[in-house]
Amino acid sequence: MEVGEVQSPDSRSEDLPRVLMLCPPSVYTIFHAEFSKNFHFIKSYESTLPTDQFLSAYAADITALLLSGSGPPITADGVLCHLPSLKCIVPPPAGLDHVDLTECRRRDIAVANAGDIFSVDVADFAVALLIDVLRKISAGDRYVRSGLWSSNGNYGLGSKLIGRRVGIVGLGNIGSKVAVRLQAFGCRIFYTSRTLKPSALYEYCSDVYELANKVDILMICCALTDQTRHMVNKEVLSKLGKDGVIVNIARGAIIDENELVRCLVDNKIAGAGLDVFEHEPSVPKELFALENVVLSPHRAVFTLDSLRDMYEHVTGNLKAFFSGKPLLSRYVDD
Repeated sequence: MEVGEVQSPDSRSEDLPRVLMLCPPSVYTIFHAEFSKNFHFIKSYESTLPTDQFLSAYAADITALLLSGSGPPITADGVLCHLPSLKCIVPPPAGLDHVDLTECRRRDIAVANAGDIFSVDVADFAVALLIDVLRKISAGDRYVRSGLWSSNGNYGLGSKLIGRRVGIVGLGNIGSKVAVRLQAFGCRIFYTSRTLKPSALYEYCSDVYELANKVDILMICCALTDQTRHMVNKEVLSKLGKDGVIVNIARGAIIDENELVRCLVDNKIAGAGLDVFEHEPSVPKELFALENVVLSPHRAVFTLDSLRDMYEHVTGNLKAFFSGKPLLSRYVDD
């Protein structure tokens, strides 16, 4: 065995198609036995070598890469330059914001996406966060568990959801499902997106400023890009106003987190439901004491059911690639 190489159960299956992993995604951790029946995984994270040295030594002929959301950025200089034969990238459900898609396109690397697998779970979770914030469910739970109900009396009242004006930021797979769910609650739906959606029966706003000025609730459902980073800033939060609520199940950095904390602490907005944060797993400590904020450790996308579906989806994409067939869900930049 070469210095820095790590023996693993996969190394007994050299005749299987080889797939590189820089960091294991959750779907692999749970279904590693099933994965290993079909593919031989080259695991750089098990090596003592620096990543660039490992890639140059053991992965120069690798054609497929299975990503994790916590792995290194997939950029020209950082990773891709060491993988001249790479032709397929299968990402995790967490998204593609750490993949240089322009460089992948230039190198003719096919990039898959998660398709519609997680959209339902994330949309359900987004609505659950919103209802929790408005009806104070988690706060009420803490009140009962701490024994304050018997000593202090009834807990404070929440707010109803019906009739609220809700703004969806990003009317894609997830955003459109959030809109359908909230419409069923009697909400009036507005949205902003990169382009107007002719088939959408909701009022379109040209940007997030116009949207925030028209609604009581902002639901953040868009991708993180250079254009959307800190898109929800001080001005947007000011337009949302003291009765406004914001829910984020997309990416933490879409919101200027410092401004959000300031607005919540100073009662400039009414509440927030947050599944994502700008510097995960670090969460601003000021939020811990706020009863009008519901916090979640970036779990909206995951259920055991959806991870099983994701295993089938990843396996299907990899099998399609190694068979010379089109990917089941190739990313297309629209």
